[in-house]
Amino acid sequence: MTDFTLYDLESLIAERAAGGDESSWTARLVGMGIEKAAEKLGEEAVETVIAAVAQDGQATRSEAADLLYHLLVVLHMKQISLEEVMAELEQRTARSGVEEKAARSKGTQ
Repeated sequence: MTDFTLYDLESLIAERAAGGDESSWTARLVGMGIEKAAEKLGEEAVETVIAAVAQDGQATRSEAADLLYHLLVVLHMKQISLEEVMAELEQRTARSGVEEKAARSKGTQ
């Protein structure tokens, strides 16, 4: 088991994004703008789904890692911290998923 966390990855992404090193995929992706970063996030989401449906555990693991990485890059670019996302998840767990989804649906109408 690893001690590496999503918070560690979040910090690494922030460091590499700020560094501007063209040999860093993170710096290059951030430099391409939010549209490209969001597009990459979407691609990784689709690839994760495809791997999962194919019941390929190794590919699912690999694609899930890519998905989490690209999600954290997009969050960084939108200046949304992992802590904020975790707080949102924590708030949602205070009630059942059905209740939580119903409350969100009412808020968008």
